[in-house]
Amino acid sequence: MNRVYIVALVFCLFAVFAVADDSLYESGPMKVPGDGELDAGAAIDKLVWARLDKLDLAPAKLCSDEVFIRRAYLVAIGTLPREEEVRDFLSTTDDVKRTLVVERLLDSPEFADYWSMKWGDLLRIKAEFPIKLWPNAVQSYHHWVHDSIRTNKPYNEFVRELLTGSGSNFRRGEVNFYRAMQDRTPRGCASTVALTLMGERTKLWPERKLDAMAGFFSNVAYKSTSEWKEEIVYFDPTADEDNLHRQAIFPDGNPVELDPSQRDPRMVFADWLIRPENPYFSRTISNRIWSWLMGRGIVDPPDDLGPHNPPAIPELLAHLEREFTESHCDIKHLFRIIMNSQTFQLSSIPAQRSPEAVANFAHYPLRRMEAEVLIDALNQITNTKEDYSSPIPEPFTFVPDDIRAIALGDGSITSSFLELFGRPPRDTGLEEERSRNITAAQRLHLLNSSHVQKKIKACPLVARAAETAGEDSAELIERIYLQVLSRYPTEDERTVVREYADASGMGTRSLALDLVWSLVNQPEFYFIH
Repeated sequence: MNRVYIVALVFCLFAVFAVADDSLYESGPMKVPGDGELDAGAAIDKLVWARLDKLDLAPAKLCSDEVFIRRAYLVAIGTLPREEEVRDFLSTTDDVKRTLVVERLLDSPEFADYWSMKWGDLLRIKAEFPIKLWPNAVQSYHHWVHDSIRTNKPYNEFVRELLTGSGSNFRRGEVNFYRAMQDRTPRGCASTVALTLMGERTKLWPERKLDAMAGFFSNVAYKSTSEWKEEIVYFDPTADEDNLHRQAIFPDGNPVELDPSQRDPRMVFADWLIRPENPYFSRTISNRIWSWLMGRGIVDPPDDLGPHNPPAIPELLAHLEREFTESHCDIKHLFRIIMNSQTFQLSSIPAQRSPEAVANFAHYPLRRMEAEVLIDALNQITNTKEDYSSPIPEPFTFVPDDIRAIALGDGSITSSFLELFGRPPRDTGLEEERSRNITAAQRLHLLNSSHVQKKIKACPLVARAAETAGEDSAELIERIYLQVLSRYPTEDERTVVREYADASGMGTRSLALDLVWSLVNQPEFYFIH
């Protein structure tokens, strides 16, 4: 590569993106919902617009089809749309084509892969220190989570199984919820349950509140077996004999008499938590899903709920809670109504720049792809694979060479790329463990590393291009844009690329190589927008 020309191309293309007509990213003004009958998505919009109007804020325009298909794929299944999918979508004039895309994504195999990854972060699915589940248990735990998402298991059932599971951690995946805790004391169990399932950090609680909740987990016991690293999680009614008839207090302040000789206190707690009217349950998952899809929680961060951190739009959170409970805890229902709302489909170009506009969803927030999604995107574009490794030389840590990063079940199986780009260590279950920060090391890796250069050289559009100067490259340029940025190039961009090729006197293959390299180094590629 001629580095002088390549750097020039990068800056030229970046300048084109910066001054491009907003129509590339926007499709038109939003529609204000009327006072008649509203579907669930329109009800979201009405609540958001009312809040923006109260704050004298204007919403952004709706995003273009090019932006929508890319955004929908990345946030729903952690996968770039393929060239043919983009072409088909952009050529369709059906008024409900965005809705049809959402339905297709919710039913795709990648949906379970991607959301198993997200839940793996919260549930600390990791074989090695400090969680130390061991690979056999990790495989069982990940399979249980994946099957639950694939079959769209109602969330109340999912939570009940986590809270009340007993048995071998190698054979019953859900019991690893109690194994994947650094602190397995009753207080430690209570703190983990509060963070994971109630979205609250108990370090902000009074000591007596945590102690009162710990009573529900004082009969959780563990015992090893003859199989290496296997452990049985079980209910031991005699584990707290001095307080056989003890009083515990639910987090909402209501006391309850516990009799472990009659019933597992974990079941008592589960019955309380998953009641439809319990805001600790429906509010937390509704806010988490909104945060995952929108890049920011109504209560933000989504695992720090409490009086000290009120919701930006309380009425919106209450609406999502109602939708969730009325759908019988159907997770996909929340995905469906949020992704079909105009609020989700707003452009990322703000009508005005202010912290209030960000906090109240006046535009779609920019954020960098997760590490796993980014490497999968690079591999998809270049038709290459990635090497992952584990510190444990066990058969259960064998990684097929065609596995995608979003499908890796074990947080201990990793790569230098994933570590560099902020994959979470899965030590605490906190959302903030995952970093989306942009660092100089990340930028240099995309720009200069042999790792990325080798992938780009292997890209089929590069490797199969003829090295012939003057050959018509219009179709090649178009295909590269569709595969990397999920859109057609603008006329200005076509002109920049042609002028660059003419000035450097390069052949088609060299042009393809430089263009792919230039585009994967654009923020438009590695940001969700």
